[in-house]
Amino acid sequence: MQISPRRVIVLGGTGFLGRRVVRRLQQQGCSVSAGTRAPGAPPPDEWEPGVEQVQTDLAQQSVMARALSGAGWVVNCIGFYTETRQQDFHSVHVEGARRVARLVRQTPGQRLIHVSGIGASLHSPSAYVRARAEGEAAVRSACPDAVILRPSVMFCQGGVFFGDLQRLAAQLPVIPLFGRGQTRLQPVWVEDVAEAVARVLDGPRAQRKVFELGGPDVLAYRDILQRLAARTGRRRLLLPVPFALWRVAAALLSLLPSPPVTPAQIALMRRDNTVGEGVAGFRDLGIEPHSPVVMGLV
Repeated sequence: MQISPRRVIVLGGTGFLGRRVVRRLQQQGCSVSAGTRAPGAPPPDEWEPGVEQVQTDLAQQSVMARALSGAGWVVNCIGFYTETRQQDFHSVHVEGARRVARLVRQTPGQRLIHVSGIGASLHSPSAYVRARAEGEAAVRSACPDAVILRPSVMFCQGGVFFGDLQRLAAQLPVIPLFGRGQTRLQPVWVEDVAEAVARVLDGPRAQRKVFELGGPDVLAYRDILQRLAARTGRRRLLLPVPFALWRVAAALLSLLPSPPVTPAQIALMRRDNTVGEGVAGFRDLGIEPHSPVVMGLV
């Protein structure tokens, strides 16, 4: 099949970030497919007509080759935060990412955007954090021209992150902190990350290979909760909880179908999640990121 530079497949296209990337690329005039494990599900409401949902399976080379066929760009937005008996972090974030990158490298004219995250480290004690870093290395090795995007913690106006924390502040008289709540975050609006994908596809702006995407506000986790608690009009006690206890709780909660907190999230909260010094970011893509403070979310 002939490669078309305006044809894009978004892997993880029905997920939190992926479905917004699909919509933004539609607005840009691209022909977009959404890679998903369940292509028969109803499409997200925000999509315009014309998005094809394509069956994907990171463990199956032939399935992935068919899914990627004909696309000028492949955007890997697959997020995987809780291991199961069928899949672990290494199989998705390392082997799966490597398989996608190799397929792109083998297809003349095809390009890859790989979405990772700020904080990925080969030296982390967390299997999740290590897998994200190993996945980046695997992608670079298999497909040197790939562009890697590392967003900070993402939020949306509908509630993800700030909305979730606001509900905790409204319901709980005592709010547990990760450690002492000093971890610094640089929350980024998910729509700004989708815009970054669109700008990379434009070509001329994407001279760098790695972009770290953080919002304009750097906030300590404790400060975020204090701001949100103040909105309730009630006094809330912020209780420091050692990370060791969080790890135990997350391990037990991981047995639930939809755990409220995962070991991966605990690992990410142990270190500041902010853009590094001298790293390309939104400014290099001509984007002014939105502030959650200005947006009235915190």
